[in-house]
Amino acid sequence: MPSQLYGREDEQAAVDALLADARQGRSGALVLRGEPGIGKTALLDHAAGTAAGSGFRVIRATGVQYEAELPFAGLSLLLAPALDRLPGLPAPQRRSLERAFGLAEDPGAGAGPGDRLLAGLAVLSLLAELAEPQPLLCLVDDAQWLDRESTEALLLAARRLQAEGVVLLLAAREGEGSWAAPGLPELRLSALADPAAEALLAATTALGPPERRRILAEAHGNPLALIELPAAPGSIGDGPSGSMALTGRLQLAYHGQVTRLPAATQSLLLVAAAEETGELDLVLRAGALLGAAAEDLRAAEEAGLVQVEDGARIRFRHPLLRSAVQQRAPLALRLATHRALAEALTADGEDRRRIWHLAQAATGPDERLAAELERGAEHAAGRGGHAGAAAAYERAARLSPAAADATRRHAHAAEAAMEGGEPDRAAVLAEQALRRIAAEPGPPDRLTQAQLLFVQGITRFWHGDHQGALDLLLRTADLVTDTAPQHSARVLIQAFHAAWYLGEQQVGLVRDRLAALAPAPEQWSTPLVRYLVAVTGALLGPDDDAAPQPVAEPVAEVAAQARAAGAAVPVDLGTFCGATLILGDDTETVRLAGELVAEARAVGAVGALPTLLFFLAEGELFTGQPADALTHATESLRLAEDIGQPQWASQMHSFLGYLAAVGGDEQLTRGSAERALAAGLAGRPWTQWALGLLDLGQGRAEECLSRLEPLVHGPQRHHVAALRAVPDLVEAAVRLRRPERAEAASGYFRGWAGRGGQPWAAALALRCEALLSTDAAAEEAFLAALKLHGEQHRPWDRARTELLYGEWLRRERRTAEARTPLRAALDAFQQLGAAPWAERARTELGATGGGAPARERPAGALALLTPQESQIVRLAAQGLSNRDIAAQLFLSSRTVGYHLYKAYPKLGVASRGELADVL
Repeated sequence: MPSQLYGREDEQAAVDALLADARQGRSGALVLRGEPGIGKTALLDHAAGTAAGSGFRVIRATGVQYEAELPFAGLSLLLAPALDRLPGLPAPQRRSLERAFGLAEDPGAGAGPGDRLLAGLAVLSLLAELAEPQPLLCLVDDAQWLDRESTEALLLAARRLQAEGVVLLLAAREGEGSWAAPGLPELRLSALADPAAEALLAATTALGPPERRRILAEAHGNPLALIELPAAPGSIGDGPSGSMALTGRLQLAYHGQVTRLPAATQSLLLVAAAEETGELDLVLRAGALLGAAAEDLRAAEEAGLVQVEDGARIRFRHPLLRSAVQQRAPLALRLATHRALAEALTADGEDRRRIWHLAQAATGPDERLAAELERGAEHAAGRGGHAGAAAAYERAARLSPAAADATRRHAHAAEAAMEGGEPDRAAVLAEQALRRIAAEPGPPDRLTQAQLLFVQGITRFWHGDHQGALDLLLRTADLVTDTAPQHSARVLIQAFHAAWYLGEQQVGLVRDRLAALAPAPEQWSTPLVRYLVAVTGALLGPDDDAAPQPVAEPVAEVAAQARAAGAAVPVDLGTFCGATLILGDDTETVRLAGELVAEARAVGAVGALPTLLFFLAEGELFTGQPADALTHATESLRLAEDIGQPQWASQMHSFLGYLAAVGGDEQLTRGSAERALAAGLAGRPWTQWALGLLDLGQGRAEECLSRLEPLVHGPQRHHVAALRAVPDLVEAAVRLRRPERAEAASGYFRGWAGRGGQPWAAALALRCEALLSTDAAAEEAFLAALKLHGEQHRPWDRARTELLYGEWLRRERRTAEARTPLRAALDAFQQLGAAPWAERARTELGATGGGAPARERPAGALALLTPQESQIVRLAAQGLSNRDIAAQLFLSSRTVGYHLYKAYPKLGVASRGELADVL
């Protein structure tokens, strides 16, 4: 039964509403925040009691300060009852959790940000499995002490909960570090109002009026203080405790309760406080090494400080009591406790926890322990626990007697922190290690130095310091060019990425460095470097060189060569995939990106997916598949935000802004642009293009021209968005009767189109020529452009040319001829959902006297579906089961079923068997 709470009616109602929703199959999550003792634990207990009485399954865990750097410690404790469900998970998710919990070793699988995402998705799947027969309540107390890996996995699962019947409640203290839970609703618990505080005090103590007034004044509405202070000797007097902070006074109250216990009981409590599982057998075995026995626990139970749940696990009455037990113990006893736990864990084969307790007990250099910590860090990194690995490497460095070993381990710590998505910590660790290297006698280890410079370069890139990143990465490449050319190629490819955001001069510099590598033919990087050098050379050619020329090998051949030479697919092919857009080979981009996305899903390489999905969405947009582009861009954004990749979050917000601009949605376009720039500078070119296109579609030619000129003439004019914005700039300049403002950009675009040899690009170059030409030459260029448009399916580009040609014909008073291209443009714009452009075509058509058709909704069976519904429906139409779809899209199978249920009536079907016909 739920416990009675005083003054928490609103908070109880919020929790009860979540439980009621879960009984109807809807999921929800809530973060409870407040100072220690304010009632968070009591509210969790209320939820547990209510849920247990109404058919819920309840699982629970508490964060432990001493375990905050032990990867996946909190998660393994929470999900221990669900481990028998692991075999039913999709293979990549299952392997991820098995590695995380140390149930299986998979050294062949890299564990980067994507692997952490897979762990979170596996948590989602497990929670959904547990909620299958009955709703599930998941409780986490003292979340501020959860290890980083457990936190990330739980928060990711919480953000994706939809239709599983799961409630996730997380309680976190204020003022105990910064524990963030972005994307989740929060409820802050404040002090009890005076009537509620008085009622609680009256129900729990029998004090006279003066004492009650003193307690009420000192407790400040804190429920735990109202309960504990009256029981603490001296708490009502005028002693030194009267000036202490409330948390300190509460801990002092607990100190007094613990101090009155026998010494052996205190030892057992300290062991239980230092071990996150609370496993009774382990606590007793470690306690025996300190001279305590099972019967010594009775005094703590009788005092109500702890209780043994299910005869197997010790639980403290309140998390603050655990903290008080740890803080009051003398250093020597704390060290002895960790040594005892380490010895007790030896028999269990729990190496990672044993090593961690030994590290907690260490007081000086110890090479044997440092080596064990290093091995533990390697295993943690292999399980995706990079934050924990960084802590273990750093501690191993501090315990290393030899300076060289300390430096090497420090470098590994920096690299692990970078892999763990902690760029600030990584940069600090790298700087510390470089200072160590500078202070050591003799020549430095060039590979270790390169490793640290690479970390610094990447972290600067993530922070938007592209020039600083480029300088460091080029220095890194210099250090290893002779000794490790393969590593040098990887570094220079990353340097190319940094240079891309700086300007053509920097891109050319990196291109020359790549060209000078001359890697061995059998290396995977050789064909990719060769392709990158070729397309970049063509991109940076003369501004006005329209002679078509082959600039690189066919994309499919390059990819096949890299695969055969051992490239790590899909990760090593990511930059190459993006490079196919440089000269407009968009059809190949769609084909290759589609392959790599499918492979990334199959092997669980989720960290590469935001990038690959962005390239796929770009290709789909350009080749006339805007609905698919929206679906994949939306997924890319969600994954980028889940993993913590602001680079790609910025890109995707800006890309989605462009899609909104095509449809004329000003509010959505501007909102996406703001979010893109807030996430970083990477999305700036797409953002400028999106806003320029929005202005052009709304008839604001001056605003469009002013916005696009800095883009197409600036240092990033080589970017995909900048190059492809040139035809819009030309159109805006001509509408303003200022063609001279577009002539230079048109010449640059014409040269680029000629070197790429793509019919669609040549068609747009001819459209620009038509707009800037005299009447006779204009028609010739328009007709030539339309002929080239017929060679490739790009309805947006063709419709824009048809619209401009129709407008030109009408101005030439050839109204009958104008109707044909104008009608074709109108049809295409309506199909594409390009409302302002359809309206413009409709107006022009009406002006010809041919009659403008009524406005229509965008055609197509999927037009009414959300991006997620569209993606699920397409996969279901291919015959995939809900579980298979869930594995591909990183959802729970129940959520997939929920979206299908919503999509069927929109499509006018009753079952998945009818989907193929509709689509």
